[in-house]
Amino acid sequence: MSGLDHLLVRSLNEVIEKNLGSKTVEKINDRLFEKFGISLTQAIEEFDKLDLVLREFFGKGADGIERKIFENIFQSKPRKSKEHWYTLSDSYVNTIILQAYGDMEKKKIIESVSESPKIIHDILKDCQLPRTSGYRKINSLIDDGLIYQFDQIVVDNKKINKYACAFTNLKINIEKNKLTVDVQLSDSDIAKSSIFQTIPI
Repeated sequence: MSGLDHLLVRSLNEVIEKNLGSKTVEKINDRLFEKFGISLTQAIEEFDKLDLVLREFFGKGADGIERKIFENIFQSKPRKSKEHWYTLSDSYVNTIILQAYGDMEKKKIIESVSESPKIIHDILKDCQLPRTSGYRKINSLIDDGLIYQFDQIVVDNKKINKYACAFTNLKINIEKNKLTVDVQLSDSDIAKSSIFQTIPI
């Protein structure tokens, strides 16, 4: 699972309920629990499972439903090169990103893991952060989905997580009093995203 999937969970929950109605969402939730033992929130992070249940309910119509749901949150931006840029128009997601960049320590952490995946010890050292507050900020960024566990390394027979940023580049735009955020995703970000692997966005 990618950080982007985690970042989008809350917004997707709200958009799904708005588009399908609470009674249908309740039935989908029941079926997800019956079939996989997971909730709708968990299924958004493992989108292939939600996709299977949506196809049970709507058949081929699930394609249009999924596309409509995602168009409420982000759109692909055409580029001449093979860069993968997407515009996030969801206010909740954009607020999470802006708040993180408004906090200088969180901004340093994001910039540190944007260059290359790092273990927490190296992030704290790179950003010159105190251990306690640094851990707190890193955990907050993980909870929000802005950084995520990229892989693990073994040091002294212990597995240690390496963390990466959920996106490669970021641009904040304000046009006609409307805020949007453009994010660029790498091929590996897209490959790790359950959402992108299920829906061709």
